[in-house]
Amino acid sequence: MSKARQIEIRKLESIKGGMSDFFTPQASHETILVQIPPNSVDDLFVHKTQTDQLLVVRGHFILVTLIDKKYKYILASEDDPAVIIIPPGVLHGSINLSSESCVVVNAVLRHRPPHPMDYVTRGRPLPYDLEAVKAVLRNVETPDKTEFISN
Repeated sequence: MSKARQIEIRKLESIKGGMSDFFTPQASHETILVQIPPNSVDDLFVHKTQTDQLLVVRGHFILVTLIDKKYKYILASEDDPAVIIIPPGVLHGSINLSSESCVVVNAVLRHRPPHPMDYVTRGRPLPYDLEAVKAVLRNVETPDKTEFISN
């Protein structure tokens, strides 16, 4: 059996210039601005032909992945600049329990032309564990505790 594809999280480093921090943008074939609405729980979807490189620029949200029949809940926040890399074939969705929208930049790497099913939701084979999501959100001030795996 082959190993499941995994999500990678890369912390961004910056260069200080006066009072500003300068971050290096991600190389991409296409850049998409994504707005995740407040109080939203999205179904899962999968990309067959692209790698997503997500960076939160305003707010925070929980990225949900399903690997080996287990959900993993990953906090993505403007307060902890990191690029979340989602390779092709990984089921993922978003949860924003905040009362404000979250804005994400997706620096897409295209491996082949887009597939018609790339943005079609696939539902949720298992119910989300919203208590686990809330536990991750309670740790927003603790950057070392940004993910939780649930059955």
